[in-house]
Amino acid sequence: MPAQAKTSARVVDAADEGDGQSRSIAAVERAMDVLLLFGRSARPDLGVTEIATELGLTKAAVHRILTALRSRELIAADPVTRRYSLGHAAISLGRAYMARTDLRAMAGPELRRLAAHAGETATLSVRRGDTRLYVEQVVPEQELRMEVSLGIPYPLHAGSSSKVILAFLREEEIEGYLARHRLEALTAKTITDQAKLRAELAAIRRRGYATSLGERQEGAASIAAPVFDHDGGLIAAISVSGPSARFRSHMQQSAPLLVEAADRLSAQLGYHR
Repeated sequence: MPAQAKTSARVVDAADEGDGQSRSIAAVERAMDVLLLFGRSARPDLGVTEIATELGLTKAAVHRILTALRSRELIAADPVTRRYSLGHAAISLGRAYMARTDLRAMAGPELRRLAAHAGETATLSVRRGDTRLYVEQVVPEQELRMEVSLGIPYPLHAGSSSKVILAFLREEEIEGYLARHRLEALTAKTITDQAKLRAELAAIRRRGYATSLGERQEGAASIAAPVFDHDGGLIAAISVSGPSARFRSHMQQSAPLLVEAADRLSAQLGYHR
């Protein structure tokens, strides 16, 4: 073969290889798009037509992708309904991610942003049985400021972080807590009547956040929003708190930013409204 012909052959082979790689990458990207669609969908299962319409793919392409994902148990098929759902392997990946998730590290940027915007202390709390405890805080550069004690358990009926956790538990968990505990007054403003507390919890669920004016600590004002995991279960609460004399008039102004921060954390944990 002449030298020029050999050179042309090599160029064609390289071009074919590049096209093949591009097609392979595109196929992988489409498969990931299908898998991610199952992750963000509020529906428990999806049909081929729904997937094709949502992603702008042909039904034939969706069938091929689902077949490949099923072979790795990332997707499961119902033979009766012919609809598809996440498979065991996908669920295992999610659990592995959750096991390695450091909630404090994840919440850090949001807490710093909230503390900088409000000029007040931002905190992260988690539930421990029938109690709630602070696990992280960001304290602003203020001469007069709120600081919390990390790792100290507090009851679930007093204070914004506690109330928002209690409000978004399952109904049977709320009733169980109320049956097990007398609503002890931590300050003169703590809600100690069960009917009033139930009404307060319902109001918290409607607006999506809780407020407190001296219910757990005298002279403190706080606002808290819930953080949910991938199953929609409450996993934590973030809050902004400060001296009541200064922060009380700014609480409502901070509410939208707080709820948005909580929503972003929930999304990182796999929760989508």
